[in-house]
Formats: sequence, structure tokens, C-alpha cells
Amino acid sequence: MSQVSQEYILEMTDIVKEFPGVRALKGVQLKVRPGTVHTLMGENGAGKSTLMKCLIGIHPPTSGKIVFGGKEVRFKTTLEALNAGISMIHQELSPVPERSVAENLWLGRAPRRGLRVDHKKMREDSIALFKKLDLDLDPDDKMGDLTVAKMQMVEIAKAVSYDSRIVIMDEPTSSLTDAEVEQLFKIIADLKAKNVAIIYISHKMDEIFRISDDITVYRDGEYIATDRAENLNVDKVIQLMVGREVTDMFPKVECPIGETILKVEHLSAGRAVKDVSFELHRGEILGFAGLVGAGRTETAETIFGMRRMTGGKLYKDGKEIHIKSPEQAIANKIALLTEDRRGNGIVGLLSIKDNTVLANLKQYGFPLNHKRIRADTEEYVKKLNTKTPTIETPIQNLSGGNQQKVLVGRWLLTDPDILIVDEPTRGIDVGAKAEIHSLITRLAGEGKAIIMISSELPEVMGMSDRIVVMHEGTMTAIVDRKDFSSELILKYATSETPYQPAEA
Repeated sequence: MSQVSQEYILEMTDIVKEFPGVRALKGVQLKVRPGTVHTLMGENGAGKSTLMKCLIGIHPPTSGKIVFGGKEVRFKTTLEALNAGISMIHQELSPVPERSVAENLWLGRAPRRGLRVDHKKMREDSIALFKKLDLDLDPDDKMGDLTVAKMQMVEIAKAVSYDSRIVIMDEPTSSLTDAEVEQLFKIIADLKAKNVAIIYISHKMDEIFRISDDITVYRDGEYIATDRAENLNVDKVIQLMVGREVTDMFPKVECPIGETILKVEHLSAGRAVKDVSFELHRGEILGFAGLVGAGRTETAETIFGMRRMTGGKLYKDGKEIHIKSPEQAIANKIALLTEDRRGNGIVGLLSIKDNTVLANLKQYGFPLNHKRIRADTEEYVKKLNTKTPTIETPIQNLSGGNQQKVLVGRWLLTDPDILIVDEPTRGIDVGAKAEIHSLITRLAGEGKAIIMISSELPEVMGMSDRIVVMHEGTMTAIVDRKDFSSELILKYATSETPYQPAEA
């Protein structure tokens, strides 16, 4: 795999990136040849997007060396990177919705006539660019009126318009139709012909092997391998991406699995969730696995009433239920421990006591029975071994793991039959993870039904009785515990084929 240094347009060597308490990149490398598509592969959290952000100045690396076009560089801003010849299509789109397509396209660099923006030239330049790229876009349309796919195509056009020597594409096809994907691949072929290098991040195996020249794999912030695409196949890439075994930190105990408590039939929620069906049993931990954009969180939010259901039916204990709000979900004894602990979980300035009873206030009467609130909070602080000076301490003063325990206590107070936990151990230390895992197992043993969403394959495999695997809003498999393997789960997570249940 060794090559002569002059072959590369970009060399990133020994790149380290540290955030407070986290070493996101641990001395990784990347070497990109001009006129090629170099794909970055790895599970969620492998460090792919972080490495690219280090390159273009969003997160300057803590240490390491970047050589671009034969010169050592260290960009402080994305504008510096753009001016040097590196543009990036981000996974998270950030358009200015109230402005036109043309204004978004030339934001910060619009042609001028004197002190005024030359709108006529800007429009003409936009039309010429769209014609060159064969894109069906109207420069006068308001950006906010476009579909997500059309917005993505504007972003692609924008990145190409800089005449960059390297174009970074982070999950560029996540919202595109098949026809739009084909159009993107034509654009990539044209860029390659002009000796432009493409750094491509995707989880879609069929795409990767269609367009890649080189593939680099990262795992847990570490560099694993680089090889020519022609020397690799799906199984080899998956093996490099996974490369680890489930550890003993998942205290899975075989619990008796009871009758079906929740039946989900053909659940849909717009483009995010498409025709998902499964059953959940009492005492079962049903895992949900998938890569970025798989639709796992959206499925949970739809069941919980946070997201509008556009199709399908829900049955609890054999009776159809209608859930249009979280209040209705709670009334049906369904609880959701949210993925975004800080965004829509904790209320930082409020005390542990207030956060604990937030979902259950109706149970405490009016005026509130403060004595009972204190007693219930203290009971769950003790039960969950939450480390805090007092129950009056603001929750924002606790560690991530202890905040998570308070949120678990909040939902247990509603006495749910079904507990959905979305990324329950994200951002918490190993010791707290083990305690959360033990708690989930204990709840299953008490007959609660658990849906557990996790981006960590060892976690979801270590804890679950069965795993529902999703890809881009569709369900591609339901795997029984006896059949679990990282390779199999990842294969289904990158599959385009919807799940077909075996006929009885």
C-alpha cells in the first residue's frame, strides 16, 4: 500500500483531535491522490467527519501535519480552506430559507456592480452553472420552498462552483432520489476528469464500490487501513470497520419473554419512517440498529407522539391505540428516554427533584404535594445510585451519567409498561454505562418491555434479545440473538432491500 509522496494532493499525518474529556482522533492519517474518489468508511463515531472538519478549519487539530498541494497548511477558518481550494458538502444542511437559490449559491461572494449586488449577473451565473451540471434548478425559487433533495443539489452545485482541487462530500446522497444520485455520479466523473480529488463519506456499500478508487477505514478515532477499492469487497470492509468483540460490560440476563405488548403495523412518518412493522413482548429488550439517517430515532418519536404518523397502526395488548402527542403516549404507559439529553431531556436550571417529577406532575395534585414529590425523588435517587449532594442540586451540575439516571427515574415514576431508551449511554463514562445496562436488564426482568436504540454495535448486540435493523427509514432485518454478529448487522444496516418477513 506504500506510494510515492508526490502522488498525493493531500497528506494528513498523525492527526490528533481532543475535545474536553474526549480524544476524538488518535493519530490518524489520510493520503489522497488527485483525480480520484477516496472514500472514508467507519461506524458512527469513527472520526470521519471530525477529520474533515480538522482539514477545513472548523475544528483545528490538536496536533499533526497537513500537507496540501505540496505545502504544509493549517486552516483557521473554512474561508481559508475554500480560498486554498478545498470545499465541503456538509451532512447537515444550513441554507438561508428566506433567500433565493441564487442568493444561497453565491452567499458571501455575490457579483457586484459598484456597491450593489448585481442580481442579473448572479442569476445568469447560476443558470450557467446549473446548465453545466445538468441540474433542474431555478435560481429564483425560495430556498425554503425546496425539498431536502433539491437543497442538497444546490449545496453540491455550490461546492463545485468554487473550482476546488478537493471536494469533500459527507453523506451527499442521504436525501437524493435514484435519478439525482446518478446525476451526482456524473458530476463526480466530470470532476475526476479535471483532476479534482473527491473525498467521499458514505455508508452505502453499493455506491462506494461503484465510484471509489481508494478506501480508508477508521474505527473509534483510529486509522485502520487504506487500500484500492478493487482489492476490497463488502465483507472485507465490514470486517475492517467492526474488528472487535462484544465485551462483558453488557450484563445480559435471560429473562422470560411474555406475550406481545406492542404491535406496530406498517408505521410511516413522511420520508423519515417507511412501512415499519414489528412486535414487542413483555420482558424483551428489542434493539434497534442502523447507521446515520437510518430512521431509528424517528420511529421511536412517531410511536411516542412527537412526530406525526402518516400511515400504519399501533396496538397495545391487542387493542388499537391512537397516539398524537407524548401525553397520549404516557397515558398508554409508554415512556421515551430521549437521545438528546441536553436538548429535550434535562431542564438544566431546575433541581434534580423538579426534573424527576416533570413527566408525572398530574399525580401530585393541586396544589402540589411536595412531601410526596420529595419522597419519590429520594426513592429513585437511592434506587438508581445517583450521586448528588441533595435533590435540590441543579441537574446541570451533575455528570452526564448521573443526569441520565435522573431521566430514567423520571420515566420510571410514570410506571410505564414500555420504555424506549434512545442512545441511553451516549456521552457517559464506562462505570455509569454498566450501571445503566444493569438497570435496563433489571427492568426487563420485572416484565417491562424495552426498546433500545444504540449506535454502538457491541452495546445493542450485548443487551438485546432481538435486533431490528434499519436503513434510510426502512426496516431491512429482524435478527434473533442466536444469529447476532457484527458483520451480519452491519450488512443489513447498509442494505437497500426492505425486510420481508418469512411466510408462515
